[in-house]
Amino acid sequence: MVAGERVNLLGLPRAQLEAFVAQHLDAKPFRARQLMKWIYRRGAADFSAMSDLAKGFRAQLGEVAEITVPQIVTEQVSSDGTRKWMLRMDQVQGIETVYIPEPDRGTLCISSQVGCAMDCTFCATAQQGFNRNLSVAEIVGQVWLAQRELSASRAADSGGRAITNIVFMGMGEPLANYRNVVPAMRIFMDDLGYDLSRRRVTLSTSGLVPQIYKLAEE
Repeated sequence: MVAGERVNLLGLPRAQLEAFVAQHLDAKPFRARQLMKWIYRRGAADFSAMSDLAKGFRAQLGEVAEITVPQIVTEQVSSDGTRKWMLRMDQVQGIETVYIPEPDRGTLCISSQVGCAMDCTFCATAQQGFNRNLSVAEIVGQVWLAQRELSASRAADSGGRAITNIVFMGMGEPLANYRNVVPAMRIFMDDLGYDLSRRRVTLSTSGLVPQIYKLAEE
């Protein structure tokens, strides 16, 4: 961690978050568990709103950490409730995230890269070429943002649905960004994160065999 640089907590699975609060805040592991509940269960992005954390601890958090999510550029809503967001990842690059409602589930289709190098002929993203991998925070941030937007729509419209499934089927080849995709999946399945079962987190790949075997081992 560079002096003066704040860490985005969205990018830290539980073990790393526990290590972070111990090293930088001299806090016990239960503080990390409290943070995870606030970030993922309650959708909090402001440390001052985390009322069961000590005031001094919240002040310390503000000095060394942040909760930063992608910015919505555009949103399109279909008559069947499907929502597509164009999200800004940095000053020049963006990705798409799509929410697909069904009677028995709500599926969020997320991206793992900006562009893609696989050049699949059936895929529009292939025409864009490869720009870069998304970070863990940028992958998890798609889910955090969609959850927030869908919660707001449910308050105004009973047609809104919660996210029950996550699929890596957006822009990019997930296994080409293995280093960041796997920690994001851990957060999705952590019972203090989004608490999804393994059957409800799907990784769609064009077939990078070494990484498939590595994923099976993990």
